[in-house]
Parts: sequence; C-alpha cells; structure tokens
Amino acid sequence: MKSFINVQDIGPLEKAMAEAFEIKNDRYKYQHLGKNKTLMMIFFNNSLRTRLSTQKAAMNLGMNVIVLDVNAGAWKLETERGVIMDGDKSEHLLEAIPVMGCYCDLIGVRSFAGLTDREYDYAETVLQQFIRYSGRPVFAMETATVHPLQAFADLITIKESWGLENTKRPKVVLTWAPHCRALPQAVPNSFAQWMNAAPDVDLVITHPKGYELDPQFVGNARVEYDQRKAFEGADFIYAKNWSNPGVTNPADYGKITCEDRSWTVDTEHMSWTNNGKFMHCLPVRRNLIVTDDVIESPNSLVIPEAANREISCSVVIKRMLEAL
Repeated sequence: MKSFINVQDIGPLEKAMAEAFEIKNDRYKYQHLGKNKTLMMIFFNNSLRTRLSTQKAAMNLGMNVIVLDVNAGAWKLETERGVIMDGDKSEHLLEAIPVMGCYCDLIGVRSFAGLTDREYDYAETVLQQFIRYSGRPVFAMETATVHPLQAFADLITIKESWGLENTKRPKVVLTWAPHCRALPQAVPNSFAQWMNAAPDVDLVITHPKGYELDPQFVGNARVEYDQRKAFEGADFIYAKNWSNPGVTNPADYGKITCEDRSWTVDTEHMSWTNNGKFMHCLPVRRNLIVTDDVIESPNSLVIPEAANREISCSVVIKRMLEAL
C-alpha cells in the first residue's frame, strides 16, 4: 500500500477488519516491522486524537517518530506554484516535501480544507503534492475532503458494539448538527464512504436541504431530510456538523447556510431510536452538536471510538511497512 486516502486503498474490507481485531488483541505483535524505520507526521492543523493515536500506533510497531508542526517552529510554507514569494512565506512546499522524505520511511499528512475554493480542496492539492514529490508512502491524517483513519475506527467501534457474531444489519444514521464555525466535510465524507463499503450496514444520511454531500461519498445511502424519520429505529447515531458542500449551489461552498438548533441531538432525539448508541469523532461542542446527557449516557461510544483510532492507524501503518 503506497498511499492511504480512501476505503478502496485498504483492500478487502473484511480482511482489514479481521486484522484490526487481531492487532487489538496483541498491539505489539508486528513490532519487528518498524525496527529502524521512521514515521514523519506533518501537521498543518491542530490535532489531539490523530497526533496521539498515530504516534502510539507507530511506536507499537517499533518505529521512530518525528512530528512536525508546520505552523509552530517551521518556516512558513508556500503551496501555490507561480507565486512570487515576496511575502511572509520563506520556503516552498515543493522543496520542503522531498527534504522531508530524506529523513523518514513513511509520511502522514494532516491538512484541512480552506473552504473558499471547492475545486482546490476537492483536488486534495496539498496531499497530492506529498504523494508526488516525497518519494515515500503517504497516508491521510485528515485532509481537505477525507478522514479515513477516523472512519475506519468508527467501523471497528460499530462492529464491536453490535457484536461480531450479530448477522443483523444495523441501521446507522449520519446526522448533521449545528455549529458556530464553518467546518469541512472530511469526517462525514469518509464516514459515508466507509459505511457504504461495509457489506452489512444500512446507512441513512440526514441533513437540512442544501447540505447534500458529494455524490461520490453518498453512494447508495438513503438521504432523509426529516431528522425524526431518519432516527426512527436507528441502532447508531453519528452526529457531525459540516459546512455547505456546495453541491446544489457552488456559491455556498464552505458557508454556514443553516443554524437550526433543533438538529442538536438531545434525549428526545435519541428516544426516537432503537435504544441507539451515540457517536461523534471529537472534539465536540457540547449543547450545540449534542447535549450533556446524551454524550455522558451509557449509550455514548465517543471514548471507544477515540481508543480505536490507535487500532485503525496500526493496520494502515502495518500495511505500508509490509510494502516497503
């Protein structure tokens, strides 16, 4: 595996899931793979779970780890070609990337959407430069449009909670929720993509009209604009805000075009479900995305989700080390 961005990159999903549970039972089983190998983690944006879980996974696999915060201690990087660099950016990404590749064996990149230019964001311009110029295998630690490590961990969590031997298809609902800031679509995009790829999940997506995700991620999921109808009989509720994806109106891309607080997930919302479990990728704005009582309830899976980030990342790094 030379790069990891989308669910297709992981290969047969059932095999990857089996590998995840194998690693969870013995996190140090493949420690020999990373001996004398180095992972470089590059952050263009803030991180807590991604930073900690990825570093822990790499260490479990015997790797050395270098963490670079581009905005804290490094030269400011220019990402556009053809720019006259007479401003505050001292180094171009096209020189920085191959230099980074000299010092490591694998690269993880975290770079969010700018939310002003949809074409630029959805082309994954920054990530693709790392893939093209670093000379190293590259995996996404959340990008402009996807967060595959999170979605993989979410699927692991659903499988664990549902029961590995349970053959009934769970109803999984991805619901939009309000937020005070414009957020990217990376988490909902990947969640939809991975749930669609899972052969035994019934996925429903609910959001206000105008907030339609890109069809390449929605896939065969059912879209329901009535949140209550979507929640009825649900086994899992995955709440997440996203700014307007600009699918129905490109001029709205990255904007907040709905602030309806009735979409906040509270006890009444959860009462519509089949004793459903609550999920969120974290960090979460309490009493905006979800109320205190729901996120603190026994049916909240937010902590197991976070813990499983170590497992999903372990599988990805293991696959990349095996391909070196």
